Amino acid sequence: MTVRTRFAPSPTGLLHIGGARTALFNYLFTRHHGGEFLLRVEDTDRARSTEEATRVILEGLDWLGLSPDAPPVFQSTRAARHVEVAHALLAAGQAYRCWCTPDELAEMRAAATAAGRAPRYDGRWRDRDPAEAPAGVAPAIRLKAPRDGETVVEDLVQGSVRVANAEMDDMIILRSDGTPTYLHAVVVDDHDMAITHVIRGDDHLTNTFRQVQIYQAMGWEMPRFAHIPLIHGADGAKLSKRHGAVSVLEFREQGFLPEALCNYLLRLGWGHGDTEVIGREEAVALFDLSGVGRAASRMDYAKLTHLNGIYLRAADDERLTHDVLERLARRGDLAVGGIAAARIRALMPGLKERAKTLVELADSASFLVRTVPLPLEPKAAAALTPEARIMLRDLAPALAATDFSAAGLDAALRQFAETTGRKLGQVAQPLRAALTGSTMSPGIDATLAALGREEALARMAAVSG
Repeated sequence: MTVRTRFAPSPTGLLHIGGARTALFNYLFTRHHGGEFLLRVEDTDRARSTEEATRVILEGLDWLGLSPDAPPVFQSTRAARHVEVAHALLAAGQAYRCWCTPDELAEMRAAATAAGRAPRYDGRWRDRDPAEAPAGVAPAIRLKAPRDGETVVEDLVQGSVRVANAEMDDMIILRSDGTPTYLHAVVVDDHDMAITHVIRGDDHLTNTFRQVQIYQAMGWEMPRFAHIPLIHGADGAKLSKRHGAVSVLEFREQGFLPEALCNYLLRLGWGHGDTEVIGREEAVALFDLSGVGRAASRMDYAKLTHLNGIYLRAADDERLTHDVLERLARRGDLAVGGIAAARIRALMPGLKERAKTLVELADSASFLVRTVPLPLEPKAAAALTPEARIMLRDLAPALAATDFSAAGLDAALRQFAETTGRKLGQVAQPLRAALTGSTMSPGIDATLAALGREEALARMAAVSG
């Protein structure tokens, strides 16, 4: 048997972090078992589904490295097949037409609520003669669900879960306007796509009992189900904007690397020892559903940020330089060009040691693409005392005489400090303020070398007069 899973988002909004984790678990499970990972866009809600939401979902999955093994299936294109199966159930006596009007259904709900019962359809057209159908009312088609016994799901995460059939009513599978319902369409699509494992959030568990009944009525083999717990905020409440970023592309904009986010999501509800950093290949080798817990997970943004810093320090310098240049260019007020790229690339080994996000990395690199005079942070301005400015003017010839390599600059700085009776920090800190507008930067020798002779001396001159 070839394992086939699917991620099936609805394009009515952004790709949220919970959906991203569901896609990741499907992807890793499939890769672990050498199967196929598919994507189905469940766009049957035509009023709320948008092309923009679809684009954002596909872009988010691509950014995370979770691209499907085949072009996405759009559920809205399969309506004829959903109708065909509904009529097959009708012909087999597993479904029936229901001519209840909206007013009748409202009365049913009100009566059940008044009696303290859950509002359910009472089955009044289940065995009634269609000849009694009212004129001018289009019928819906309802599944003739079993009334006795239980529906049992042997869930790969939740264990054995069951519900009494008496608690469920005959659900609509085809509306009176001829359109299929979501619960029916999902079963037909999963069957036709030969899905072997349905891995989704546990908020779908109640839907599964109903969907199992459609499989049984059609005599189809059922996939295995795995319902994973939801992600909550740190306070245990449903994850929302007030907790921080919740959509995948928000995390991208905030400077998180996709591999760091995937690593974090992998460990959010799935356990494997105490290992913190797990790359994609290792995740594929290790992942199975037996490690997924049943309790809801809590989003910890501080832990994600820490993990992102680890991945940032290990990331390729060229890749980081490209990202930083894009971020600086989007700000619009910085001179980004070939020279700037060379400066950033040269200093990247030092810059990435201090940053935890790509936003922080871009902030720390921004001084490399600014023009004289630099804006000065308050601490940098304070470091540039009249005495310090005179010192920088005296230092400039000593630096200009070097080959402007990091080693040559370091030697010149140390000699200047020794000759003038200063500690190295007393020389380096005002120099750093003049070169960067800040009191924080990579090593001063590397910073000078990255800026280059002409730019470094120009920045020193701008503050020393």
